[in-house]
Formats: sequence, C-alpha cells, structure tokens
Amino acid sequence: MDLLQRRERDGRLLSETDIERAAARLGVPLASIKAVNTVESNGRGFLDDGRPVILYERHVAHRLMSEIGADAEALAARFPNVINRARGGYVGGAAEWSRLATARQVLDQHFGIPEESCSWGQFQIMGYHWRDLGYAGIGEFVDAMRQSEAAQLDAFCRFIEAAPALLKALKARKWTDFARLYNGPAYKENLYDVKLARAFERYSPPVKATA
Repeated sequence: MDLLQRRERDGRLLSETDIERAAARLGVPLASIKAVNTVESNGRGFLDDGRPVILYERHVAHRLMSEIGADAEALAARFPNVINRARGGYVGGAAEWSRLATARQVLDQHFGIPEESCSWGQFQIMGYHWRDLGYAGIGEFVDAMRQSEAAQLDAFCRFIEAAPALLKALKARKWTDFARLYNGPAYKENLYDVKLARAFERYSPPVKATA
C-alpha cells in the first residue's frame, strides 16, 4: 500500500462533502474554499509521514515573547532562526517540524509559544488564534489540526467567521483585500491575491453560452 493509499485509508482527507458544507456555512461558492486551500497548502493538510503541514514563524515567536515580557532580543541574538524580528528562515515540508522542535528546546519554559508561532494545516491558521476561535487551549487546537483535514477546515471557517471584514472580502471575491487580511502585508511578495483569483477561476464551473 503506497503513501497516498494509506492517507486515504486513515480517513483524514478532506472530502467534497466537507467543502460543500463549509461553503454553505460561509455563504460562498465551492471555488472560493478550494482556491484558498490550493494557495495556502497545495491542497494538503498532512505530510506523507502523517504530521500536519506547518510553517514556523520566527517573527511571531519574537512578538509573542515580547508580549509576555521576555527578553526576545537576547534570545534572537543567540537563536536568530528560532526568534527574530524579521520573517524568514523557512525550509518547508517536514523540516519545519525540526524548526519547531528547536523552538521547543529554546523556549521550553514558555509553554505553547512555539506551537502558537506556527501556521497549521491546509489553511495555515496561526496557532495563536486558538482563543479567538473557541478552542480551550493551544493543545486542543493542535490536537484538532492532527485529527483530520475536516477539522482543519473547521478552524478555517471559525477564523473567517470571527473576522467580518475577511468574510465580506471572501464573499465579494475581493482577492486583494482577502489576501491582505488573511496573509498580512507580505501577500504582495507572494502574489497571494493573483494566485487566489486564478485558482478561483480554475475551480469555477464554466459559464454556459446563451443562444
């Protein structure tokens, strides 16, 4: 049995029904959900080894540590790839879990901040949003991200529902506004708005010609 078959057998993959329910929940076309899914994670919520797709954000760790009064600058001087004012240091794929493991070692007395500094799953929801999304703690959020792609989609729906401006932009298909609100100012560097618009067109049903 190959890796794809094992992923399908474990019941954690997103189904078309899951997407239909999410689209109805948010009041948007299926193509909108599929576009965000594709652009954020190429449609995959898990690595081949079964762990959720993550991206460790060292600049978020810096901010979160600063907010609790820790000496973030001192840590950044010693561990710039783990905590830094600047974005970056990404390696992608399974190697992001190695970055998270290092962060856990460096920030071991600050429970949860390494996990809060990661974006998780198919829709790359940041861990530090757990409270606003109705999770009991960062641990419950991470457990949900490990559970299934459907649970990851639920986190996305919660995130959109908690941000009226984001939901408005998604419904209106204002991809520049959506990308700015969803991805932050770096959206321009990665052309998120352009990619979202193209993906939406790709997933939209063809328009029937009129006589």
